[in-house]
Amino acid sequence: MNIAISLLGGLGLFLYGMNLMGEGLQKSAGDKLKRIIELLTSNIIIGVLVGTLVTAIIQSSSATTVMVVGFVNAGIMTLNQAIGVIMGANIGTTVTAQLVSFNLEGLAPITLGIGIILYLFSSKSKIRNLAEILLGFGILFTGMEFMKDAVKPLAEFKGFTDALVGFGQRPILGLLLGFAITAIVQSSSASMGMLIALASQGLIPLNAALPILYGQNIGTCVTSIISSIGANRNAKRAAIMHLLFNVIGTALFLLLLNRPTVSIVTKINPNDIARQIANTHTIFNIVSVLILLPFSKYIVKLAMKIVPSNEDEENNKTYLDERVLETPSIAFSNAIKETLKMGDVAKECLESAMKSFVNKSEKEVKVTFEKEKAINDFQNSLISYLLKLSKKSIQHGLIEDIDNLFSTVNDIERIGEHSKNISELSQIAIERRAKMSDESVSEVNNMYKKVMENYENSLKLIDSRDKDIAIKIIKIESEVNKIEKSIRVNHISRLNNDKCEIDMGILYIELISNLERISDHCSNIAKRTLK
Repeated sequence: MNIAISLLGGLGLFLYGMNLMGEGLQKSAGDKLKRIIELLTSNIIIGVLVGTLVTAIIQSSSATTVMVVGFVNAGIMTLNQAIGVIMGANIGTTVTAQLVSFNLEGLAPITLGIGIILYLFSSKSKIRNLAEILLGFGILFTGMEFMKDAVKPLAEFKGFTDALVGFGQRPILGLLLGFAITAIVQSSSASMGMLIALASQGLIPLNAALPILYGQNIGTCVTSIISSIGANRNAKRAAIMHLLFNVIGTALFLLLLNRPTVSIVTKINPNDIARQIANTHTIFNIVSVLILLPFSKYIVKLAMKIVPSNEDEENNKTYLDERVLETPSIAFSNAIKETLKMGDVAKECLESAMKSFVNKSEKEVKVTFEKEKAINDFQNSLISYLLKLSKKSIQHGLIEDIDNLFSTVNDIERIGEHSKNISELSQIAIERRAKMSDESVSEVNNMYKKVMENYENSLKLIDSRDKDIAIKIIKIESEVNKIEKSIRVNHISRLNNDKCEIDMGILYIELISNLERISDHCSNIAKRTLK
């Protein structure tokens, strides 16, 4: 019982240290990590390199593949891009195994001490991020030492050691054990740490450890498969590709490459089984990528056959995926893309609203109402997502950006509301059969063009944050205000000269008032950029 408690405690420290170190590295990378992801092209080699680098930064292939599933679900990554990143993630995860295979426990107290001092006595975010990396490193190796100490007494139990040795003769059992452990702890790095701890205490020989190692590579797929539940079909295919890659790689090594690999690692480190296991892990993943890379298209095709297409597929694609929240800079970028989608719908809503008023079209009134409802749905999902993002551990600059995006989303929602108001005015005009004079139509079209120009510039500004565009929006807003005043003066003149119906006149004034308010919301977006 004491052994189990100590082993569990060591595993907990190992996992916490790995996560803390990964978070520190991720925060330090910040927007660089976002740019690394954006390097993705149709070139699969770049995908492999990106997957390797990102996983080395965040210290978890499971986290990377879950992120990939989220990107595919959001439609910002294709399956052909995803397969490269998944392959690279398997290589990147070997960094942790390589680290823990060295006897670096002596450095743990030093890194913990320095990390604690930096964390307590510095308010700078960069220094605190470095402190988290050092603390995570120290806790990780403290956990590793706990696990090694915990399993030492097991050497006295012959039944236990015989069972472990038996996996060398029964590789399928070893495979299943490795799969089960990794599926339970949800981390191949943690299960690899446990395996290295057992081996370093002389409890398991290399030939028995390798089937467990191969099973761990399959077990790590469980996380991405669970992550794909409830996602779209493409996301499920990405998870299946991860599983296929590791299953095929495991089969190749068990049947063909096991002996050559054992020969290589024992020659490199003849007396250090921990290094032998870590090197086998690295060789397994690199060689699997090299062998399967030319067949990546067929893995994609096989995944598409396993998860066939559906007519309704991708109809409700969204950039908002909670899997990506663990990488705040990328999650915020996705929120901007979703906001732009909302903005495009609001633009269509305004266009249909104006058509409904000018052309007295009941069809366009209906379209406006449908678009306005969709805008509300966008607002609800975006606000919920941004609230969750704001609760994450993020840098101060990003907090301010999130606050600004909250306000921008609300401005766009109000633009949709004003468009709906215009269509409601259209309904009244249709019921009363009210008509506008040609002069009125010309004036309102002129104002509408300026308002639409301002709104289109606002959408560009959300993504670009170009101060020149912001200044242009504010300038046009001033022009819109002058046009509105001029229209009011002209309208009163037409009313006095009986050139305009009174009923239509009231609706007309409400119309230009709503257009002016839409331009005001564009100005709000611009002013936040200039702060």
